Amino acid sequence: MSADTKQQASKEQSNESNRSSEAQVGLFVIFTLIAAFLLMEVAGSVNLFSDRIAVDTRFENIKDLKTGDPVKVAGVKVGRVVTIAFDSNKVLVKLEIDQDKQAAIRTDSEASIQFEGLMGQHYVAIKFGDSGLPIENGTVLTTREQPDLSMLMAKLEGVADGVENMSTSFSGDTFGDILGPLGDLIKENKDKLTAMLSNFEKVSHEIAKGEGTIGKLISDPEFYQSATATVNKLEQTTNEINLAVKDARNIVTKLNKGVGTLGKLTTDDTLYKESTLAMNNLKEILMKLNQGEGSIGMLINDPSLLNNATTTLQKVNKATESLEDQGPMSVIGMAVGNLF
Repeated sequence: MSADTKQQASKEQSNESNRSSEAQVGLFVIFTLIAAFLLMEVAGSVNLFSDRIAVDTRFENIKDLKTGDPVKVAGVKVGRVVTIAFDSNKVLVKLEIDQDKQAAIRTDSEASIQFEGLMGQHYVAIKFGDSGLPIENGTVLTTREQPDLSMLMAKLEGVADGVENMSTSFSGDTFGDILGPLGDLIKENKDKLTAMLSNFEKVSHEIAKGEGTIGKLISDPEFYQSATATVNKLEQTTNEINLAVKDARNIVTKLNKGVGTLGKLTTDDTLYKESTLAMNNLKEILMKLNQGEGSIGMLINDPSLLNNATTTLQKVNKATESLEDQGPMSVIGMAVGNLF
């Protein structure tokens, strides 16, 4: 084999070696990218293998929330934070929700920013909705602001300062100045306080023995029995009232349904029509009487009837007077004479 042939074979082997190294590097890069994507999928920062929907939230303070932080519902990861931007004096936080978790979030769900422990990661927590519809692309969720940890610590520090100041004010001479007048007051009224305590002890002893009005009310079994009987009567009266109200409701229901005589009278239009017709007829009769129509109308409105009745009464009155002047025998004789 010549030297040129050997040199050419050496170049070919070198080229094949280079190509093999490049292929190995390419495969390594590909496997590295695949492994990175898988790790990101497992870690939750991206979700490449499921469809997602976009949801908007607005907060006044997002604390240390960052893009890529998880979104959870009842502790279950359902998405991630995509973008964070200012919008009308608030912070617009756009979320991506996995479509297979969409049913867990509704339009009346509420979002808030939570953190896992004092040094833990922040995340967006979404509360279950009650009666809203499932979210869609562009849904805007209502938010609830959580108290900031720094504000809580500042408040706790203020409370601690207040307790320290109060303990300082009640120590040393200040505490003695407060209790001094109280001790003087007790010394000056020692006898009165002793008498009050003695009276209180006596009264409590009498009550315990069942003496006096209060003692009898507490220890007398008759009062207990009387009170129990009164309560029972009140309960019985209440039951009777409830039954009466129930019966009244049943009666009203039957009246409204037209059941029974009163129900028919209340709901049947025939009675109303007949009553209206009778009133119209009575009105017409009275009008005819006032106008002097008919026999009764003529008798009522004809003045000659009144005159004839007055004349007849006058004649009867005269005949009665003439009979009174004659004796009984004269009357009999006149009657016999007229007969025969």
